[in-house]
Amino acid sequence: MKIAVVGAGIIGITTAWELARDGHQVTVYERRGAAAEEGSFANAGVMAAGGATPRAAPGMPSKVLRYLLSSHAPVRLALPLSASELAWMWRWWRACSPKVYAANRARMQRLALYSRTRLQAISAELQLDYDRSSGYLVLLRSEKESALIQPGLQVLRDAGVVFSELGEAQARKIEPALNPDSHFLGALHLPQDEVGNCRQFALLLKNQAQAMGVKFLFNTTVERMECAQGARIFVASQDQNAAQAQQYDAAVMCAGVASAALLKPLGLHIPLAAVYGYSVSAHVREPLNAPRSALMDERYKVAISRLGKRVRVAGSAQLGGKPGTLRAGSLQTLYKVLHDWFPGAGLMSSGVQEWQGARPMLPDGPPIVGPSGIPGLWLNLGHGSSGWALSCGSARALADLVAGRKAEVDLEGLGLERLQS
Repeated sequence: MKIAVVGAGIIGITTAWELARDGHQVTVYERRGAAAEEGSFANAGVMAAGGATPRAAPGMPSKVLRYLLSSHAPVRLALPLSASELAWMWRWWRACSPKVYAANRARMQRLALYSRTRLQAISAELQLDYDRSSGYLVLLRSEKESALIQPGLQVLRDAGVVFSELGEAQARKIEPALNPDSHFLGALHLPQDEVGNCRQFALLLKNQAQAMGVKFLFNTTVERMECAQGARIFVASQDQNAAQAQQYDAAVMCAGVASAALLKPLGLHIPLAAVYGYSVSAHVREPLNAPRSALMDERYKVAISRLGKRVRVAGSAQLGGKPGTLRAGSLQTLYKVLHDWFPGAGLMSSGVQEWQGARPMLPDGPPIVGPSGIPGLWLNLGHGSSGWALSCGSARALADLVAGRKAEVDLEGLGLERLQS
C-alpha cells in the first residue's frame, strides 16, 4: 500500500520503518527541518517498563494541590490554562481511581516490555550504534518514598519485571559515583531496563528507512486531511489560497500534540494535552564522577542519564503556560538533583543545553494504537512521557494491524474505544 505517516518524531520514524519493512510505500510528513526535533529531541532517554505508568494515579489530585506550594514540585500548573486544558484536567481527575489506574498501568507496562524487546531486536538486526547503557536505579531518599512505591512492586511482579530492593551500600556498588555526602534509604534496581539516546536512534533508523525507500518531506506542514477512498494529505503551499494534495491508500497519525487539531475536522475529538518536560544536558567533566547508566530520584521524579560523553538530567510535568517559555524553577530543580547525586559529573561552565519539550499526553495515560474508525486512517499517538519506551512496540503493533494481522502484544485498552466509553 501507499501510506502517509504524519510526524517524524520517534513514533513516526519507528512506524515508517516498520511499515516499509512490511513492503509498503511510505511517505513521512514533518513540519520541522529534521527528524526528532520536538518531544524526541532531548528527553531523559530512559526505557524502563516500571517507569511506564499513568500520571493519572490515586492520590495525585491532592499531591498536585500540595505541589502548588513547593519550590521543587515534580508536577506544575502554569497560567494561562486554556478551556481544553481544564477539560483535560477533569478527565484526568476522573481517571485517578485505583481501578482505572491499575488497568492502565498494566496496559502501559505490557506494551513497554514488548517495546523493549523490539528495540533490542531492531538495534541488533541493523547494528545501530547509539549512546546506550543497561540498568536503572530508583533512588529512595526516605521511608516515605519507599512506602509510596510498595503498591507498584506487585504490578512489576505480575508483569514479570526483574527488580531487586537494595540498601544504600548495595546501590553505591552499582553507581559508585553517587555523592558520598548524600545519604539515602535505598534503591530499586531494574537490571534489564536501559537508557539510550532517543534522537540518535531516531536519526539512525530514519537513514535505514530511507535506504528502504521511505520518502521524508521535511519543512512540510500538513494543513488538513480527507479520508474517502483512502487518504488525501493537503500541505501548506506558498500560495496561501491553494493547498497541495497527495493521495494515499492509508495514513497514520503520529504528529504528537498537533494530531488533535488535524483530527478534529474529521470528527475525531482526541483529548491530547501538551505536558511540558525539561532537561539539562552537559558534557561529562570527569567520567569517574558521572553515572554509569540511568537513575531516578523518586522524590522529585527527576531522571539522571549517562548518554555517552554527556550527562542529562530530566523531569518536571507542566500543564499550561506559554510554549517556549522555560520556567526557571523547573530548571533549578534539575540542577539541584544533579548536584545532590553527582556534583562533579557535568562540565557546567560551557556547552550546557537547557531544553523544554511538549509531551502529547492523554488524560488517563496509555496511548492510542490502532484504527481510527475512519477507513484508511490509523492512530499511533498520545504516548506522553513514555514515548521512547513505547515507540518500537507501538510501531510494530500498528504495522501488524495495517497488514490485517493480530499484533504480537495484547492491545486491550489501547484502542480509541477506551476514550469513548
